[in-house]
Amino acid sequence: MAAAISAASLSTATAAYASGASPAAGASAAKRSAGTGLKVGAGRAAIGIPSSLLPLDNFTTVHDDLYVRVLLLESGSGRVALTVLDLTSISAEAISAIRAIIAEAAGVAAADIVVTVTHTFSAPHVQAADSSTGAARYIEQIKQAASTAVGAAVKGLRAARVGYGTGKCDVNVNRDVLTADGWWLGTGEAGPSDKSVGVTRFDDLDGNPIAILTNYSVQSSVMMQSVMANGDLPITADLAGAAVQHIEKQYDAVVGFFLVGSCGDQSPAFRSKRYTIDKGRNWSQVDAQDAGWLLLAVQGERLGTEVVRVSETIKTTSGGASSPLRLVTDSVTVSTMPSGHPTGPTTTYDFTPNGTADVPIWVLRVGDGVFVGVAPELSTDTALGIKKHSPFPHTAVLSMIEGGSKNMAEARSYARITYEAMDSSYAQGSAETVAAKIGDMLDALRG
Repeated sequence: MAAAISAASLSTATAAYASGASPAAGASAAKRSAGTGLKVGAGRAAIGIPSSLLPLDNFTTVHDDLYVRVLLLESGSGRVALTVLDLTSISAEAISAIRAIIAEAAGVAAADIVVTVTHTFSAPHVQAADSSTGAARYIEQIKQAASTAVGAAVKGLRAARVGYGTGKCDVNVNRDVLTADGWWLGTGEAGPSDKSVGVTRFDDLDGNPIAILTNYSVQSSVMMQSVMANGDLPITADLAGAAVQHIEKQYDAVVGFFLVGSCGDQSPAFRSKRYTIDKGRNWSQVDAQDAGWLLLAVQGERLGTEVVRVSETIKTTSGGASSPLRLVTDSVTVSTMPSGHPTGPTTTYDFTPNGTADVPIWVLRVGDGVFVGVAPELSTDTALGIKKHSPFPHTAVLSMIEGGSKNMAEARSYARITYEAMDSSYAQGSAETVAAKIGDMLDALRG
């Protein structure tokens, strides 16, 4: 499921930012931002999935639309584009095509286009494909939606203010449970779970909301692998989509964005196809089928309602010198190991490292808020540590940047031999190394 990282998206201008020095030649436009005022534009477009494309990746019907959403940020001479897709993951080939479309339409350097997914598990995977396959036609539909969304963002670009707030919502749960055969997936009520909801609102100068961003730690998997009574496997934007849909209905012309947080060890509190554990700690699966849609609607509404509540308490502030726009990218080397494909719990597993890999890190600062992201699925403890030590009053931690990659579990997962540890291609200690590097980058950017 991992997507390769485009070399064009990497930069090492962190030190220049920390010292206030001029960026080196070739640095991205966002890093040349003079802080002369914030402008924001947002657009969205549904990904067309005609019946002629189905079945696709075993999906047979469309329950609700998947979207491409584009947030365009400008300050001085610099522009940054944040692109969020209602997908599980996306290939490097497709990301490159989307990035080219946005770069041309919005005048944004390729290195200043951040691409991420909401990680809904009820969407076809986007893999590299030749032109004769249904996957290739699917990619064309995604590209078309990206073109429409960025066009709307460019058209709507205007002077803006930004504000931040934090709420709390209990629709996620730790998914690690102890079974008779070792740790496995389920409803781990006693495990760590970050219930905080990070909310960012961008307004125009008349106070009209342009975009609302939600950062929450959960996989959008309420309907994952749930087969309907008639045999259909439906496509849905799932929890992220339901929450954003609720938000967008509350405001005129606002575009909502879901930024998935530390989702590695977090699932929705209630899933249609769920794991159950009996008194003997034996696990099994049960599928609610069509009844699962009510679980999705209620949890999406609950999360969306909290976002709107927090949004209404936010006081946005003017852009300009007090609200710098800066995108900094760097990477850190970690140890790797063979990636597993866990099918059940176990009490023995070989976590021996066999190589190294560079993990890219993205940090986007907008005023007093910062968005920091990586491709791997981070776990709760890792994200909480990053937030705790961040020098910024508002810090959003993101997984699934650049289409996502395997889990990056924390030390406790390796000790327990959890699904996240077995599923990972990163060796023990990688999450801690990445968190330390992020801390250094945030300190430099704040200074």
